[in-house]
Amino acid sequence: MNVPELFGSMVFNDREMKKRLSPETYKALKTTVSSGAALSPKLADEIAEAMKEWAIEKGATHFTHWFQPMTGLPAEKHDSFIDPQPGGSVIMTFKGKELIKGEPDASSFPSGGMRATAEARGYTIWDPTSYAFVIGTTLYIPTCFVSFTGEVLDKKTPLLRSMDALGNVATRFARAFGVDCERVSCTVGSEQEYFLIDRKMYNARKDLRYTGRTLFGAEPPKGQELEDQYFGSIRTRVMAFMEDVDKQLWRLGVSAKTRHNEVAPSQHELAPVYATVNVATDHNLLTMEVLKKTAERHGLACLLHEKPFKGVNGSGKHNNWSISTDTGVNLLSPGKDPANNLLFLATVAAVIRAVHEHSDLLRLSVATAGNDHRLGANEAPPAIISVYLGDQLTEIFEAAASGKKYKGAASEKAMVGVSAVPDFIKDNSDRNRTSPFAFTGNKFEFRALGSSLNIACPNMMINVAVADAMESMLGTLEKAKPADFEKTARKLIKDTYLAHKAVVFNGNNYSSEWIDVESKKRGLPEIRSTPEALPYYTLPKNVELLARYGVMNARECAARKEILLEQYAKVINIEAYTMYKMTAKMILPACVEFMNVLSESVANKKDLGMTYDYEGSILYKAGKLTDEAYARNNKLEELRRTAAGITDVEKQTMYLHDVVLSEMEDLRSVIDSLELLISSDYWPLPSYGDMLFYAD
Repeated sequence: MNVPELFGSMVFNDREMKKRLSPETYKALKTTVSSGAALSPKLADEIAEAMKEWAIEKGATHFTHWFQPMTGLPAEKHDSFIDPQPGGSVIMTFKGKELIKGEPDASSFPSGGMRATAEARGYTIWDPTSYAFVIGTTLYIPTCFVSFTGEVLDKKTPLLRSMDALGNVATRFARAFGVDCERVSCTVGSEQEYFLIDRKMYNARKDLRYTGRTLFGAEPPKGQELEDQYFGSIRTRVMAFMEDVDKQLWRLGVSAKTRHNEVAPSQHELAPVYATVNVATDHNLLTMEVLKKTAERHGLACLLHEKPFKGVNGSGKHNNWSISTDTGVNLLSPGKDPANNLLFLATVAAVIRAVHEHSDLLRLSVATAGNDHRLGANEAPPAIISVYLGDQLTEIFEAAASGKKYKGAASEKAMVGVSAVPDFIKDNSDRNRTSPFAFTGNKFEFRALGSSLNIACPNMMINVAVADAMESMLGTLEKAKPADFEKTARKLIKDTYLAHKAVVFNGNNYSSEWIDVESKKRGLPEIRSTPEALPYYTLPKNVELLARYGVMNARECAARKEILLEQYAKVINIEAYTMYKMTAKMILPACVEFMNVLSESVANKKDLGMTYDYEGSILYKAGKLTDEAYARNNKLEELRRTAAGITDVEKQTMYLHDVVLSEMEDLRSVIDSLELLISSDYWPLPSYGDMLFYAD
């Protein structure tokens, strides 16, 4: 396999554009990408024709405007290139107007009240900053999605707006420190965790098929306690799957870099190389889709839910965010002398301020029903957003805050103690996997994202928050005289750190001392659940911030809150109803069937004058638990119906979280106890042990 030749072979990338477009058109397109300049209809037609001819060479017969509605999943409507001609023949055509604008029905996508059902018109608008690509027989064109009246109906458009906002402010910020640049852009590398199980077992679990997670499941004899899965040898079947995934992603220009086993049994991870944040978002959506479809071909099911199995680690995705100039300067690179790298220190100070002032926006950006099961569960950061700097960087800021000169520690050599193995230089600080927002060398890693999440919203919030912090600091920097600039910058860095250092914590974020005591002492909010987090969308300060940077207006913020609260309510309702139906239709009948067998055995032994200690004991326990499960199941359905009758969506979601989810846990506890009693020959569901340790 020739990887360089394979990579990007199904992408209409820069190489293909240069080859197929006239120099004038190519230059005009690049100007559109960099500055937003409009394309003339003639140039748009030339680009569309070149894109069509390339796609047809790759086997395409159709095209689709690929967009990201508020469902969180990509959407697509396929149109063929055929154009009927007189005499019953067809030609293949694709015009510039078809490339630039599409018109899917917008009435059935979530709008948060911005659109009436009868108002069906919506527009998909070509995003030329993200390359088109071919999958199967279809040309995929990344697009934005807006309503007839111009309101945003997707996740991509606000992200692109936030990139513009941060780019404009950060360019001024870099120039203030003497950096020669035309543009500053943010980049992201998004690590993706997932589970793989045998597809036959997946098909036998209605809870997995309907909800993405197991609503029942007794603890298996072995979980992750031996820690032998993490970075362990990859099983043959899984390796074949991973190799297939890599090939497909490389063809689509996704720079899949690492693959390995994760902590939990049957859990794995894939990580790409960095890309600009909008491209990284598209690539992560492609990655999730490729993972799911490839798993099917290998007789597997890919689970992207944050907590598909109780009792073992759930899945997230680590969002590695950085910011760089078009001249190659990473604003978050410490350099050889970080204590005197004023641009670096000022950028870090801006991030600290951003996280401290806008932690509510960061928290709500990762709030989903699935992620609620994972955050703060000793496998993911808690719901308290804090920043990890590491020892060296903290010492630099503390020295600046106290007015002392930083005395840099000499590089420390680590000795392995084996003659044949060379010594090595240790990094300046350790990593902290418990921190929600950690500095990791030349980037910040936002670790609170759930595995199924579209990364657009978290990155939008990071961009806006950092832009706001930088702009506030620019008010001082841009007024400084050249002779006083260093002194002014150092004082600003010091003052910013002192004002916002409460959010800096390098310790164990899982500890009760931090969660219950220290974070509260510092005044950091703990937003525990999605119903608590989402109302922050319409907090006046947040609406003002997002509107000021042109990312979303007040109506769009309110719509986002409404849509996401409704999604939460629908998810919990589906889970509760699935649980009720599985209990009533599968589990209770299986228990009765097993107890009938036991009863028959008891009767036979009685007739023979034999003892029946085993049968009698199990029959008694199973009978008690079955009756309790029946009662709790009926109560769960009653509570679910009560929740459905609550018209205020905020009150409904809180009721679902506080009351319905609690009853679901109680019912699960009873069912899981029954699973340990009932013979596996009668239990209607594949067990945790079977699913997590399936045969290769």
